Amino acid sequence: MKILLVEDDARLSRSLARLLEQDRHNVEVAADGETGLDIALGENGIDVVILDIGLPDLSGIEVAKRIRRERRELAILMLTARDTVGDRVTGLDSGADDYVVKPFSYDELAARLRALARRVESAARRPEPRLTAGPISLDEASRTVTVHDRPVDLSPREFSLLESLLRHPGQALSRDQLLDQAWPFGVAVTPNAVDAYVHYLRTKLGSEGERIETVRGIGYRLNGA
Repeated sequence: MKILLVEDDARLSRSLARLLEQDRHNVEVAADGETGLDIALGENGIDVVILDIGLPDLSGIEVAKRIRRERRELAILMLTARDTVGDRVTGLDSGADDYVVKPFSYDELAARLRALARRVESAARRPEPRLTAGPISLDEASRTVTVHDRPVDLSPREFSLLESLLRHPGQALSRDQLLDQAWPFGVAVTPNAVDAYVHYLRTKLGSEGERIETVRGIGYRLNGA
């Protein structure tokens, strides 16, 4: 893969870039958010951005948000020393696909990169990127959602949750199943997070949010009729 590493710790950046290149990745390096953003938004074939949150100028959170607005197809893996649940949720909601807390082992980072690569390749091979339920339409390629042809602005987690429900129309999915499908592996969240995000999703979908039905004692089901 072609990887953009945005990290202001020069020693860590050199070490990580060397290990990535040994794994046959093509690596570009940026030491600040503005430079990283310019590279990420350029026409240079970047597949994955490894992004530190604590950058000296433009924060990694802001960089992720701007990348996600303009280059929705890019995968973002965040690196940070902040390890509270709130920090992880903030990072993921800014647009990150996965999250690694410093200090970390390179083997863990490499495994997460392989998982992101499989996700990107799977999306590229998928012949029909559009999922629908009545007037709700989700386009996986552009990562956009419309209701009655009007765009709806969803956070990355809301998007993933809706995608999971759209892939199983009429099927009752437990909260644990939705956590497994819509949240990155290893992120410490509770089943209550699903309830909160279903509420957000229903609100943003307006009257069509009523299609997401509560199945007592189990979880949620999308009425696709």
